[in-house]
Amino acid sequence: MRKIVMNTVAVAGLITLSACGGEAPADEAPAAADTAATTPEEAPVEVAFADLTGDAAKGEVVFGQCRACHKVEEGVNGMGPTLHGIVGRPAGAIEGFAYSDANKNADIVWDAETLFTYLENPREFLPGNRMAFPGIKDPQDRADVIAYLEMQGG
Repeated sequence: MRKIVMNTVAVAGLITLSACGGEAPADEAPAAADTAATTPEEAPVEVAFADLTGDAAKGEVVFGQCRACHKVEEGVNGMGPTLHGIVGRPAGAIEGFAYSDANKNADIVWDAETLFTYLENPREFLPGNRMAFPGIKDPQDRADVIAYLEMQGG
C-alpha cells in the first residue's frame, strides 16, 4: 500500500511539473521512484525500553489482562505467582509456588529491561514456561505495565 501511495505521489508531482512547463531535475525524479520501489512496506520499528516513559495509571489498566492469573498483593498467588515486588526479583523465587522447570532454572532477574522483552512474547523469551499469555505487543503498554509493577512493592 505504501508503494502505491509513494508511486502515486511521485507520478502526480511529475504530471504537475510537466503541466506547468517545469522540469523535475534529472537526478531527483529517478531517486524518488527508486526510493518508493525499494522502501519496505511495513519495516518493524525497534523500540527500546529506555526510549519510553511508563505511566503507572495506564499500566494498571493494561494489567487488567494479567489479573486472571496474577495478583499484586504480597503473598497472594493465583494461577501465576504474585507479582508484588517482581521488579528486581530473581525468576522462580516465590517460596511454595509450583514454577515450571524453565522458570525455576532460569538465571534471570526481573529488572525492567528483562520484563520489557519478556512481556512481548513470554514463550519465545523463556521456552518451556507455563504462561499461556501471548504477550503485550505494544511497547508503550509494556512500559506502562512495568511502571505499574514497580509501584507494587519491592
